Amino acid sequence: MLFRSIRILAVLICALTVAHAADEAPLKSTIVSVGLFKNGLCVVKREVKLPGAGTFAVDDVPEPIHGTWSVQCDVPVETRVAEREIVEPVTAANLDFQKSLAGKHVTIRFRDGQIPPAEGTVEALPEPKPADAWNRTYQQPQYGWNYYPGGIPPPAANANRFLILKTEGGRVYIDSGMIAYLNADGKDQGVKTRKPVLLLTAAKEADKPVTATITYLSKGLAWAPNYRIDISDPKQLSIEQAAVIKNELTSLENTEMQLISGYPSVQVGHVTSPLSLRTTWAQYFQQVREQPQSNEGNPGIYMNQQSVSNGVGNRSGMDLSAVPAGEGVDVYYQPIGPRTLAEGESLALTIDRQKAEYERIVEWLITDSRDVYGRIQNVKSDDDGAWDAVRFRNPFKFPMTTAPAMVVSGDHFNGQRMSCWVNTGEETIIQVNHALSIRTSNSEHEIPGAREEVWVGNTQYHKVLVNGELKINNHRKEDVKVVIRRKFSGELISADGEPKKGLLEDGVYAINPRNELVWTITLKSGEEKALAYKYSVLSN
Repeated sequence: MLFRSIRILAVLICALTVAHAADEAPLKSTIVSVGLFKNGLCVVKREVKLPGAGTFAVDDVPEPIHGTWSVQCDVPVETRVAEREIVEPVTAANLDFQKSLAGKHVTIRFRDGQIPPAEGTVEALPEPKPADAWNRTYQQPQYGWNYYPGGIPPPAANANRFLILKTEGGRVYIDSGMIAYLNADGKDQGVKTRKPVLLLTAAKEADKPVTATITYLSKGLAWAPNYRIDISDPKQLSIEQAAVIKNELTSLENTEMQLISGYPSVQVGHVTSPLSLRTTWAQYFQQVREQPQSNEGNPGIYMNQQSVSNGVGNRSGMDLSAVPAGEGVDVYYQPIGPRTLAEGESLALTIDRQKAEYERIVEWLITDSRDVYGRIQNVKSDDDGAWDAVRFRNPFKFPMTTAPAMVVSGDHFNGQRMSCWVNTGEETIIQVNHALSIRTSNSEHEIPGAREEVWVGNTQYHKVLVNGELKINNHRKEDVKVVIRRKFSGELISADGEPKKGLLEDGVYAINPRNELVWTITLKSGEEKALAYKYSVLSN
């Protein structure tokens, strides 16, 4: 009777094990497309073909950005991430005597011939479990330096140093570094390890095969754009947009790729979804509390999605007309076709080449010498001074994204500067290098005895009259077209040469409006010109 009961119990256990295995039949997911941002994020689209109702396991588990995980299917599908024990072949990367030989009888000989051989059964040690990283009120425990955000403390320095055997005389700890020879009975059983799997459960309505489409944002795949501008032809330049793609996400095979440019908002792009088993609630809440630094004013802006500003590099007086293109939000997807790229590989490619009419100019930029309160400041910009530059319209059928632009003349390198976002057909100016043969000087001085007291609210200011003078001399053997941009704070009274005056955005609501005077002049070889201007400014 007892034997019969044991047989029935064994049959039930086998049936339950088979049923559990059938419910989690392994499936492969395919990454059908990826959209690459410039800041290390990417939009991933996966497809999993489900044979019908039930639960299926995918071993390639994504780590999505929080709030971006989405599963689309003709029937309801739930996703779950869990750990399952798998057996992997022994490799140099996972070689661990304790794990790979667990339960086996081994015979060991040592490098030191005076130590007698040892034999016994390798003990199967339990996997370490995560410690409580956060209590249920989500308060960080006071563990001091012993607090580990990941929940599992780092392994001790000698964690894999000793091989533990169970012998007739008890437990034996063997220094792995002393082993000269080890013989294990039986066949190689591989290394047992626990790994996360993605479980997809299709509802009972799935009476036929269906395809589940999974989309999410993740980290590890991005592109870095750049431009090459050849001005060897005096009338028509050649411009090439290129890109470097680096894959640190996962291996891709025949995957459609799109390069994304624009300034999309990903406010929690630094927060990994708690769907990932590598993310504890402790880490999640810590990431949510973190405020990513603003990218405004960052000199590395080409790595971000921003266009710097819609003010065309803070240059007033430029032609902002463009060819109408695109619909909806200003995020542009540039398809580059299917690509195969293994994890860790990089790819450099040319996206497009075009020609455009252009004009060589010298652009002289002069920073405002006063702050918004009219006080004199000694602030110089890296862009100050006279620059050789090229002015042209974007000839591509897509926007030029923010990226470094290298200017060459045939085989000669001329310079490299940053190009800001430029819409299709819109005018832009790319600086090349400092125009050292164009000599410039500028000076300002307050007109003595012309101060007038002015009250604005409860604050007293002095109205100051300022005279300024710009001088420029052409030391080249050719005529040059010069665009002079002089920024100042205050109200313009007069200026030579009838310059265009533009109000800058950062001074619209200041006590002193910030303005820019723009002169466009032609300077003959050896010629010097002087331009005078006068303005008033409130100072306290």
